[in-house]
Amino acid sequence: MLCTIHLMLAMGSTESFVETAMPHFEDRTNQFNGTAISTQQKKEYTQQAEKLGHLSSQEDDGGVDSGRAIEAKFVTPLDPVIVTANGGRLPAVPVDEAAKLNRLKDDLDGLETPRSPPRGSVRVGRDGTAHGARLSSPKARQISNSSESPEASLSEAVPASRTNPLFPPLPMYGPPTLLRTLQCMFLRVVSSVLSLGFLLAIVVGALVDGAPKIATYIRRRAMLQNPSKRRPFYEEEKKRAQERKTAEQTWKGQHRGTRTPMNEKGASVQEHTEFVPMEGGSDPLVVDIGYYARRVGLDAEAFDVETEDGFIIDLVHIFNPRDRQQRPRDSLDKNGTDTAEHSTDPRKYPVLMMHGLLQSAGAYCCNDDDSLAFYLAKSGFDVWLGNNRCGFTPRHTQLKYEDPRMWAWNIRQMGVMDLAAFVDRVLAETGFSKLALIAHSQGTTQTFVALAKEQRPEIGERISVFCALAPAAYAGPLIGKIYFKFMQMVGPGLFRLIFGIHAFIPLMMHAHHILPAGFYGWMGYHVFSFLFSWSDQRWDRGLRNRMFQWAPTYVSAESMRWWLGRECFAKQKCILATREEGRLEDKEDEEDDEVIQKYYVDREPQVTERRKLQRNLTSFHCQTLTHQHHDQTRGKYAWYDERFPPLALWVAGADNLVDGRRLLRRFDRGREPHVRVVHKKIIEGYEHLDVIWAMDAIEKVGKEVREVIWRTVDKDVARTCRTPVGCQKALEEDPDVKDEVPMMHSGGRLRMASISEDRPPVDIGGGHDSAIQEENEDESREGLPRTSIDQSAETEGEHEHVAEETKEFGSSGRRMSEAVFDDVQEKDNPLG
Repeated sequence: MLCTIHLMLAMGSTESFVETAMPHFEDRTNQFNGTAISTQQKKEYTQQAEKLGHLSSQEDDGGVDSGRAIEAKFVTPLDPVIVTANGGRLPAVPVDEAAKLNRLKDDLDGLETPRSPPRGSVRVGRDGTAHGARLSSPKARQISNSSESPEASLSEAVPASRTNPLFPPLPMYGPPTLLRTLQCMFLRVVSSVLSLGFLLAIVVGALVDGAPKIATYIRRRAMLQNPSKRRPFYEEEKKRAQERKTAEQTWKGQHRGTRTPMNEKGASVQEHTEFVPMEGGSDPLVVDIGYYARRVGLDAEAFDVETEDGFIIDLVHIFNPRDRQQRPRDSLDKNGTDTAEHSTDPRKYPVLMMHGLLQSAGAYCCNDDDSLAFYLAKSGFDVWLGNNRCGFTPRHTQLKYEDPRMWAWNIRQMGVMDLAAFVDRVLAETGFSKLALIAHSQGTTQTFVALAKEQRPEIGERISVFCALAPAAYAGPLIGKIYFKFMQMVGPGLFRLIFGIHAFIPLMMHAHHILPAGFYGWMGYHVFSFLFSWSDQRWDRGLRNRMFQWAPTYVSAESMRWWLGRECFAKQKCILATREEGRLEDKEDEEDDEVIQKYYVDREPQVTERRKLQRNLTSFHCQTLTHQHHDQTRGKYAWYDERFPPLALWVAGADNLVDGRRLLRRFDRGREPHVRVVHKKIIEGYEHLDVIWAMDAIEKVGKEVREVIWRTVDKDVARTCRTPVGCQKALEEDPDVKDEVPMMHSGGRLRMASISEDRPPVDIGGGHDSAIQEENEDESREGLPRTSIDQSAETEGEHEHVAEETKEFGSSGRRMSEAVFDDVQEKDNPLG
C-alpha cells in the first residue's frame, strides 16, 4: 500500500487570533553579505529547484533549465506556487518545501535576512482546533527532508492522512521521471478498472431502484390512467411542450441562411423588440451556452482566465447582441468590452454565477427563458458565468493531463484561486469595484471556504452581496447512504488506488462523447437521482435531457476525496468546523431551544413573501445595525470577520444532500456577528436542484434574487446603472405584474404566477417503498406531509439536530408549499 510522508503544517499560537492581513513575500533590500557561496549551498538549491520544477533536467528541452523552479510566491500563507525559469507557475507545493526553496535562494543571493513565509490569521475552533497558516515542527521538516531526490517514488508523495482535520495537505508530486511515469500509467489502468466497477454498481443500483417506479408507470398506463397528471405543474408542462413543438415547426419553415424574425415559442417577433432569437428548431442537445442563449434572443462569449497557480478556466459572458449593434464599432475593445469613453448607455451591474459539484455554468442556462442566467440578463444585469478548473477541458499553462500535479487540488483551491480569479477578471472587464455573487451548492462551499478569516477574506470586499442557493456548509443525512459509507471506509491509499490520482472516474466524460445525447441525459438523470435522492417533480420534463448535458465534468480525485473520503467533509459533516465542534454547538443549542422556539415562532402567518422581502431590504439600508448579535462568547469562534459581504440564502426545505437549516441556525444564534444576513428563506418541498430548475423557481427564487442584488448595490453606483426590470418602483411598493421579463410571447410566467400548485410527492425513498408511496398518494393527501429526513445510522445522535429542528419549528399540519421558518425579518438576539 502507498506509504506516507508527514508534511505537517505549522504549529502557531492558538490562544489568540492573529488578525493580520495575508501579505505576499515582501521585497527585501538586504545588502550582499560578502560571504563566499559554498558548493554545498549551490548543490542544495539546485536539488530543491529541480525537485519542485516543471520537468527533470533530462526531459527539459525548452532551454537551459527552463522548467527549473526559481522561487515560491505565496498567494495566501497556505498557498504557495512555484515560479519557474520560463515564467510559468506550478501548483500543489507544501508550505515547508516552498519556504525551503526561498531560504536556499536567499542564502545563494547573499541576503542577510532570508525571507520567511507570510503570516496569516489563525482561527481557533470551539474544540481548540487551530485553523490557518502555521510553521511546521522540526520533526516534520526532518521527515520532509528524507526525500530530497526528484527520483523519489510515487508512493513517497502521499502526505500524512491525519493532519489538519478539515484540509489535510495535498500530495506533492515532483517533475516526471521514468519511474513516476510508469507508476502513473499503472495506477491509471488499475483505477480505471476499479472505478468502472464502482460506476457500474451505481448504474445497476439506479436501474434496480427505478424498476418499481417503471412497473407502476406501466401498470397505470395499462389501466388507462395518466401518471403524469400527478405532477404539480402538469398542465403548464403540456402547454410549454406544445409551444416548443409549434416553434420547431415554424422555425423549419424559415430560411436557415438568414436571421428569422421568429422566436423560440413559435410566435412572430417584431424587429423593434429587444430580444430576437437567432437559433431555433429541434433541440440538438449540445454543450454550448451560446447556442441556448441565442434561442432566447441573447448571446454569449467565452474568456480564458488564468489563475494564480497556472490553471486556465472558462468565463462566459451573457449579453444582448442588440446592445452592441446600437453602439459604435469603436466602443468595444478587442475583447468585446465597452470602453467608458464611448459608452453613453447606463451600465449594467455585474453578476457572477458559480455552479455546483460535477456541474458547469450551463446549469444556469438550460431552462429556456426560465434559466436564471438568462432571466437576470434580460432583467438588466451584466451576467458572467464561471466554470471551475478543469471542467469539460482540463487546461494548465505548464502541466498536461497525465501529470498528477494538475489534479492535486480540492475545494480550497477552487475558492482561493478560481473564485478570486473570476472576481478580478469580471471587475476588470466591467470597471466596477464590486459585483454580486450567486452560487449554488458547491459554488457556495468554495465561497464560504474562501471568505473564512484564515483563507482569503479580502475577496469579500469586492462582493456587494452573496446569494447562496441551496448552501452547502453542513452535510445532510444523505451522507449516510451505503455507497457514500463505502467511500468513507477506505483509507487514502486505497481511495487513490480505486479512483486514481488524476480525474475522478474520467470514463463518465468519455461516455458523454460516445453515447447519444438523449440517452446520456436520460441515464444521467436516473443515476444522479439514485445517488442524491432527488426527483424531477417540479422540473419541465421536456427539458430534462438538456439539463444533464452539463454534468458531470472533470473534477480531481482529491476533490472528491475531500467531499466523500474518511478525513474531511464526510467525517466532520461541516466545511469549516470539526465534528466535535458541531456536538458542542448542538449541546449549546439544546439549552436555549425553549427561548428560540418562542422567539422564532411565525407570529405573522398572514404576511406575504413580498412583504418579508421588503422588510429585510429596508433593514439592510437602516443605519442602526440591529442585525448583529452581540454575544461575545458565541462570536469568539466565528468563521468570518467584518470583510464578509451581505448574505442572502435560499434553502431547499426537502434537501437531504445538505443541511441548510443548520446553517441558518448558525447565523440566527449569534455565532457569526460580522455576517449581515439581508434575506433568508426556506422553500418547503424544494429539493437540492429545484432552486435553479423548478418551473416555479423564477417566482420563488429568481425574482427575489434580482431584487436583493439591486437593493444592496451602493446608491452612488446604482445611479450610474440601468435599473433592472421589476425594480423601477420604490421598495415599499409592489411591482407591477405586467412589468416583467417576457417569455418570448409565451404566457408561461404569468401562468406560473397564478398557479396554485398541488403538493408534489417529495419523499422519494428508494425501491419498493417509492412505488407504494406513489400508488397510495391519493389516499395519503389528507394526511400529514411526507417530507422526511431520515437519520443516519453511522453514529447515534449524529443527526439529532434534524429532529430538533422539527421539534423546534413544528411539522404537523403543514403543507409542502408553505414555508415554516422563512420569516426573515431581522430581530434582536433573544439570548443577549
